[in-house]
Amino acid sequence: MAPEPKTAAGNIYHGILWMILTGLLFAGVTGVVRYLGSDMPAMEGAFIRYAIGTVMLVPVIMRNWHGVPDRKTLQLYTVRGAIHGVAVMLWFYAMARIPIAEVTAIGYVAPIFVTIGAAMFLGERLHLRRIGGVVVGFIGALIVIRPGFQEVNLGQLAQLSAAPLFATSFIIAKKLTGRENPAMIVGMLSVFCTLALFPGAVMQWRSPTMEEVGWLTLTALLATIGHYTLTKSFAAAPITVTQPLAFLQLIWATLIGVFLFAEPIDPFVILGGVIVVTAVTYISHREVQARRKEQTPPAVATKV
Repeated sequence: MAPEPKTAAGNIYHGILWMILTGLLFAGVTGVVRYLGSDMPAMEGAFIRYAIGTVMLVPVIMRNWHGVPDRKTLQLYTVRGAIHGVAVMLWFYAMARIPIAEVTAIGYVAPIFVTIGAAMFLGERLHLRRIGGVVVGFIGALIVIRPGFQEVNLGQLAQLSAAPLFATSFIIAKKLTGRENPAMIVGMLSVFCTLALFPGAVMQWRSPTMEEVGWLTLTALLATIGHYTLTKSFAAAPITVTQPLAFLQLIWATLIGVFLFAEPIDPFVILGGVIVVTAVTYISHREVQARRKEQTPPAVATKV
């Protein structure tokens, strides 16, 4: 990629603050979904969240609309919406069944799948050190899940299954950046996720309460603002500065779990999360050093 521009110290501090706020916002999203629990089907919850998000993004879509996309672009939007929709549904399922900190820690492996997918489908070269970072990241994930030392449950499997799906979604987003502007990519993701989740939501539908709709509206609002603050952070500071702050989201998630849901602190989850974030940070650092044209998205970019 092209050399990163020199960033003023003030901008770097702003970038750090934006990233800290981003972590808090996304931790808030996990807390709200955890609070909703398993009463509402995961497919329905994900559908309502994205339907509300689409309504919020209508002004953005209208402002950037330049006519019906060409066939290839429309196919990419459709496939991405379907894949991302399933990933979000799995994430909702996991959030209702395993501690918030564990969901967050396992979610950090998504950029590692992006690294592998970028090499397979985008022609990015996997250097030896980058492969080492991927291996270390998976070791961190294994520490979190601990197969053979504890029973691997459906919540863990759901979140682990969501990771490569989120990675695929972001690889498609990479391809779309050469065709569409970022605002349309974000807006169309919301539209096509809503469409993809609609059939399953209808089959499992139960009338949501006004309280549930209110909480899901808050989820959509927090996630939308989180994507904005994430963009501001990337614009203000190099990712080598902001990437390590991704670990703070695990801290916020752990605190929410402890104080709001009485979830015990699992040192293996914290340790595994640290290892995964360190591996992803190293991969990002190597990408900046190599000044490659394509770059693996940081962990906090793979959000719902």
